[in-house]
Amino acid sequence: MTRRIGLVLMAVAVAWMLPHGPALAQKAGGKSKDRIVMQVTDGDPARWILALSNARNVQAELGKGNVDIEIVVYGPGIDMLKMESIAGPNVAEALAAGVRITACENTMIGQHISREDMLPDIGYVKTGVVRLMRRQQEGYAYVRP
Repeated sequence: MTRRIGLVLMAVAVAWMLPHGPALAQKAGGKSKDRIVMQVTDGDPARWILALSNARNVQAELGKGNVDIEIVVYGPGIDMLKMESIAGPNVAEALAAGVRITACENTMIGQHISREDMLPDIGYVKTGVVRLMRRQQEGYAYVRP
């Protein structure tokens, strides 16, 4: 009976560690790096200024090398990643500072936008919502400015 309880407790402990495994391994190695994923679905330039300002402030506080930041863009927010966007210079500055900016290809298809219409150096994913979900599963903190 005692052996059986021990096995059950060990199974519970292993199950609890599985989703946390990468984070525990990262901390054990002493190389814990903060990770943030932001969602921008709003085409309002003020929302973009806020998101990019948030990314800059996080880097300033934690150090650029100590944090991974990704901004996932879909819906009406995709317009701010177009070549003629008024947010273009600010997006370029964020990219140069190491912020990853990712556009949803499903949104682009729906709005008849091609990669040639977009700012250089941004990344692409098929589905923005799935990217947010996966990043959260990987331990990224979710922020929606």
